Amino acid sequence: MTLLVDDFFPAAEALLEQMISQQRAKVLRLAREAVPNIGPEDVLNPHDFPELKAHPTFEFEDGLLSGLVAAQVALRAEHRRQMVS
Repeated sequence: MTLLVDDFFPAAEALLEQMISQQRAKVLRLAREAVPNIGPEDVLNPHDFPELKAHPTFEFEDGLLSGLVAAQVALRAEHRRQMVS
């Protein structure tokens, strides 16, 4: 399938959104291994839960999520810049 330049940003946005959604679910699942009743909003402030610091992979996976969100923000900014130019 050939991707036209005009289709790149929507396709990349959709892919990143899917990846972020999957990673958020994974981070929440890992957080619940350490803190069973933790909610999605609580995971946004992991420093409030010392148990998460002790979890063997939580911080790594949370860092991956942060990187995906940063990539999405950068993609959106570039798309806006391209639209203005």
